Amino acid sequence: MVPTVNILVFNAGSSSLGCRLYECSAGTDPRPIFAAKAHRVGVMGSEPSFLQCDSDGVSERLVLSLPDHRTAARRILEYLRARGSTIDQVGHRFVHGGEAFEGSVLIDGRVREKLQECVPLAPIHNPVSLSVIDECGRMLDGYQQYVVFDTGFHATMPEWAYTYPLPSDIRRRFHYRRYGFHGISYSYVVPAAAESLGLPLEEVKMIACHLGTGGSSVCAIDGGRSVDTSMGYSPLTGLLMSTRCGDVDPLLALHLLVSYDMRPDDVLSLLTDRSGLLGVAGFSSDLRDILDEVSAEREERASLAFEMYVHRLKKYIGGYVAVLGGIDALVFTDDIGLTNWQVREGVCETAGWFGLRLDPEANRRAVDRSTAEIGAEDSRVRVLAMPTEEELVIAREGVRLLAAGAAHGGRP
Repeated sequence: MVPTVNILVFNAGSSSLGCRLYECSAGTDPRPIFAAKAHRVGVMGSEPSFLQCDSDGVSERLVLSLPDHRTAARRILEYLRARGSTIDQVGHRFVHGGEAFEGSVLIDGRVREKLQECVPLAPIHNPVSLSVIDECGRMLDGYQQYVVFDTGFHATMPEWAYTYPLPSDIRRRFHYRRYGFHGISYSYVVPAAAESLGLPLEEVKMIACHLGTGGSSVCAIDGGRSVDTSMGYSPLTGLLMSTRCGDVDPLLALHLLVSYDMRPDDVLSLLTDRSGLLGVAGFSSDLRDILDEVSAEREERASLAFEMYVHRLKKYIGGYVAVLGGIDALVFTDDIGLTNWQVREGVCETAGWFGLRLDPEANRRAVDRSTAEIGAEDSRVRVLAMPTEEELVIAREGVRLLAAGAAHGGRP
């Protein structure tokens, strides 16, 4: 039996830091009692970074300098300390644990060392998650922390989907394969979407689009199980993202290394920090800034960036419709997927070939972060915009770890 505890959950995105404090009791789902999100963390854009805090029906927006995730975590912890919040355990999303971690784990010295070794696997996400873990360790000395990994959901991918066409000895030696990411989000969205639409999870064929302000991916799902996903060995591949290039010819990187004598870390920075929407538009990595310029008809580069974003998304969705042999539902989630009607409209405008028709008015109304069905009445494919609850999944894992520890007479 797990006593009532308060679990603080941090969810570090590439340009955001989400946080929720949950009250957790045995036999009940964790109940959120505080939420905060740091926006535009480290973003070069026309709007300032800010911290949105919500508790007891009161919402507060604080415009702050948030140059990095460690600063954002410190501001959130200071806010909680000022309001006298109780914290018993801290959970974290960690994007890529490679083959070192198969499931959620409590953090001790040995685990901290292993997490450090995993930093190069996800050069945008893993370092910032580790910095948040370290800041919590500094400000909350003695509190138990744990990590939940994003790759677990995609363990069901078939071999033909996760295997790279490289020599087998190379694959085995370096553990090269498609891992997939945003798994914590998909593990919540997939069953929740099936339930919302009244579709049996074990039978539904679904494509879920996790479209964040930093990273984005698409997942093909059959019967609740991941069949294929756009990200691969790292979160760099797939869709065009805020600062990440997504799919590019690998020879481009080799050409920069050989012909221009660029250092490997400079090439990595180019592909992860200076490409994507930022690289094409030139002035911002935030799709909201880019759409402001498109609507004002002042910026040709903004239009190109938006068109490329939608085009890449449509290609993956179309490919996964073919892989699944048709779909029952298309789901949009996370910040862009949930609130950006222009992206959803652009993606769905040519989707009639597989039986999907959007309701334009319903789509334009669906911008308030609540679940909304936005397909036309005669659409054979159901279309849903819905929020994800990654923090809830992480809190549930914390309860499970606590229960496992109690069952064994100590820590799990």
